[in-house]
Amino acid sequence: MLELILQAFLTMNGFATSPIVLLVLAFIGAYLGSRVVEVIPFTRRIIERREAQAAERD
Repeated sequence: MLELILQAFLTMNGFATSPIVLLVLAFIGAYLGSRVVEVIPFTRRIIERREAQAAERD
């Protein structure tokens, strides 16, 4: 059982050190982060205030 778990960790480590996989994970993280910001009401209010202030300055 321990050997199976160790093999899974080594395989994931191999994927994690690949630059292509890291880029894919970065894009997925950026997308999910932007979705979370839109869903959380507190952050949405902050963004709306900043956009309103930017519109006033223009």
